[in-house]
Amino acid sequence: MNQSPRPLRILFADDEPSLQELMRIELPRLGHEATVCPDGATALAALDRSAYDCVIVDLDMPGAGGLDVIARLRQTSPDTEAVILTGKSSVESAVAAIRHGVSDYLTKPCKLAELQAVLERVRRRRELTIRLRALERRVRRAEGETRLVGDSPALDQVRRLIARVAASEATVLVRGETGTGKELVARAIHEGSGRAGGPLVAVNCGALPEHLVESELFGHRRGAFTGADEHRAGLFEVADGGTLFLDEIGELPKHLQSRLLRVLESGEVRRVGDNQPITVDVRVVCATHRPLEEMVADGAFREDLLFRINTFEVAIPPLRDRRADIPGLVRHFVRLARPHTPPQAEVVEPAVLDVLAAHRWPGNVRELANVIEHALVLCDGLPLTVAHLPARLGGLRPSAVGPTIPPPTPAVAPQPAAALRPRNLRELEMQAILEGLDRNGGNKPKTAEELGISLKTLYNKLHQLHDGLGQTG
Repeated sequence: MNQSPRPLRILFADDEPSLQELMRIELPRLGHEATVCPDGATALAALDRSAYDCVIVDLDMPGAGGLDVIARLRQTSPDTEAVILTGKSSVESAVAAIRHGVSDYLTKPCKLAELQAVLERVRRRRELTIRLRALERRVRRAEGETRLVGDSPALDQVRRLIARVAASEATVLVRGETGTGKELVARAIHEGSGRAGGPLVAVNCGALPEHLVESELFGHRRGAFTGADEHRAGLFEVADGGTLFLDEIGELPKHLQSRLLRVLESGEVRRVGDNQPITVDVRVVCATHRPLEEMVADGAFREDLLFRINTFEVAIPPLRDRRADIPGLVRHFVRLARPHTPPQAEVVEPAVLDVLAAHRWPGNVRELANVIEHALVLCDGLPLTVAHLPARLGGLRPSAVGPTIPPPTPAVAPQPAAALRPRNLRELEMQAILEGLDRNGGNKPKTAEELGISLKTLYNKLHQLHDGLGQTG
């Protein structure tokens, strides 16, 4: 997909009226958004009001000079590109500009072709910066291509829907219970689209503190609220040219749902505390385990937003409805943890698969991944046995399972089991959470209340488990 370059938000400051007028005309003609200032003091005030991609300033202006503006820029928005424009080119001024982090240096009279070339370099650097931020936010422990593990008819239908919608620009709503692999589906949609070369940015709306959700999604300018020490790009800006995955969209506070709707309809975001909108080119994929239609009826979710995000729907079946995929998933998780396992090796005894097939799996694939991780901790060598499974699935307590010890010969008395493996805090936490989800039919708010923890803490615990296991099916 060929996408038009994103326009730069440019702050231009020069004390020559003719040059000011020229830039008011030419910068928009080149496809950029321009704020033109007659002097350095006005430019400094503009920096305090808004954020820019590029600042072009005259080196010599009455009052605050260009280097004064650049110095303030480095304090408030270090990632913004800076360009010096001057009629007094000298080695000293060039060195001073470089020390202030100036990325380009133009001399007067400046040809428009030269300015256009500089702005193209600025645009490319900005794109690299945004992509780098997106990569830093993406936490992937498992490498390789994104794929859904399993051959059941239900999963084949999901694959067909992904292939169909990936080629479009439609907003997608992924529905499914906790742990079914909604983020994996979003990643597959992104990687199958024309935006695959752009960033994929994922955020869990339920895991963010409510007072930070707005800033995280839309960004903020310096001084917008206590602790906002510099301008910050929001996730919509970071995802520009790519895909933004909004997980647990049903947890988005009601007062922010209208803002999200405006962004989806207009393609413009406005940072907190900023007066100027920023145009973004982002595809949005949302996911939820909650019944949004019931939330609409209860007044907890906007009906118009539901219509907007549900242009195309992909429903992921729970693991209990595709039990035929369990053997393949088990092999997948074992080989993720032990990549040197021979392809034809028996990884589990048949009795283990019987136990796994009988379980209800309220935590779905994520819970299965945790069960296999638990079993691998207790097992020194494959195949896994029923004794290695968690006690809630019929396995032995960890204290009863030690390292695999060959049976003693008749001439040697049995030795006491040494180096037993005690249950650690993480296993205890996850067992309590998964058993609570099992008792409550997967209802996370009720489980969190029963366990005496906040819903946000429960989300964080589940996602820590997910990150520790790599990709799920």
